Amino acid sequence: MAVSGSAGAVLWDLDGTLVDSADLHYQAWRETLGDRGRDHPPEEFARYFGKRNDHVLQGLFGDALRPSEALGIAEEKEARFRRLVREVGLRPVPGGREWLERLHAAGFRQALASSAPRINITASIEGLGFSPYLDAIVAAEEVEVGKPDPAIFLEAARRLGVPKGRCVVVEDSPAGLEAARRAGMRSIGVVSSHYPSLTADLVVPSLRDLPPDAIDRLLEA
Repeated sequence: MAVSGSAGAVLWDLDGTLVDSADLHYQAWRETLGDRGRDHPPEEFARYFGKRNDHVLQGLFGDALRPSEALGIAEEKEARFRRLVREVGLRPVPGGREWLERLHAAGFRQALASSAPRINITASIEGLGFSPYLDAIVAAEEVEVGKPDPAIFLEAARRLGVPKGRCVVVEDSPAGLEAARRAGMRSIGVVSSHYPSLTADLVVPSLRDLPPDAIDRLLEA
């Protein structure tokens, strides 16, 4: 196995990258917006998936919402999502758990850098048993601006104590990959039905298709 972990780190997105949660997020958004008489077609959801709730709501409503109203909508949506997680459950994406285990065993530092609120992240990773493999978590509310701004990845690298040039970001959304580029980090894009075309240093159809030496090769490039 050609992974060496030497002073390197992998920064993971969560939803859609490690966890198969897009359908539950879509259902939560559709129900929440439907209560307010607003349709939310799949193509609109795909446009905003992977971004923070404040960015989503700004994109959907512009300046029509008061901050308190936007916060209420976001909290309602996330409560619905957590209910769906309890009722339906979450699945890791194919290859996700195996890569977490492999990198941990090889000595890589690993962090989650997610646009989700920490309460959602905790529910997801504890339910799937991912916590032992992660050295840091940065949630949406812990940085001032969301992806495609690089702040969340730079903060994750800081918490890990790893230089940005020794970090590889794994993402499934254009916003996340743009954030990685702005952070000066190498990136792996994992395509999905929501984002079948991505721009990254390496693009794969799934984590199962990621070559065993991919992280090392990106860090050596």
